[in-house]
Amino acid sequence: MMDILPNDNLLEGLAKKYSFKQIVYKNTADTFRVFKSILKNMADEFRLKYHDDNPNVPFEFQDISEFEAELKFGSDVLIFMMHSNIFEFSRDHEVMKTAYVREDPNRSYCGMIMIFNFLADSFRYNRQNDLGYLIGRVFVNNENHYFIEGKREIGLLYNNFQSSVMNPDSIIQIVDSAIRYTVNFDLLTPPYDNVKVVTVGDMMSAIDSTKIRTAKRLGFRFQGDHEEFHS
Repeated sequence: MMDILPNDNLLEGLAKKYSFKQIVYKNTADTFRVFKSILKNMADEFRLKYHDDNPNVPFEFQDISEFEAELKFGSDVLIFMMHSNIFEFSRDHEVMKTAYVREDPNRSYCGMIMIFNFLADSFRYNRQNDLGYLIGRVFVNNENHYFIEGKREIGLLYNNFQSSVMNPDSIIQIVDSAIRYTVNFDLLTPPYDNVKVVTVGDMMSAIDSTKIRTAKRLGFRFQGDHEEFHS
């Protein structure tokens, strides 16, 4: 009778690889839980210290799901999302050229937490055509080391994968940087020529449910804001 099972080397390789990925996943999930805890604590602290003086300025945390959390402050929303899969980087990515990864290629396998910025009114008024922006991606590996690809205040702070270890203090810095970037990323009016012609259908839809597309930078593309990703 022919043996239809894979050979032992293949099975052993599968077991090792997926066990390894589970370690990366656990590190990322643990990190995301700390993110949620810190976001909640920040919202609680703001409410205790500043609510009486600024009752109309929201600073609210919402735990959406296992993989999503929301922080609303002022007219902005930050959405933190953990991806359920584990990623490796292309050979051309800068992180693959570091001595830290060349020494052990398995260190390049990472879980990912994304940070998006939206306008609060986009959700309040169900403006489904509005745009949000990815302002940072946090990558965590099997050794609980991390690096960030991001914009300005976020990406420039964290560029040493070898020595950056994820802990509550580093998460506080990441959240602080994301909020600072968002506060400084102001809503700009779109160019006049982009909106001087409106169809009847667009106007009727806008009157009906405020659906004219709004974003901090209308026509914005991530790589075109004079700030590139940093790793």
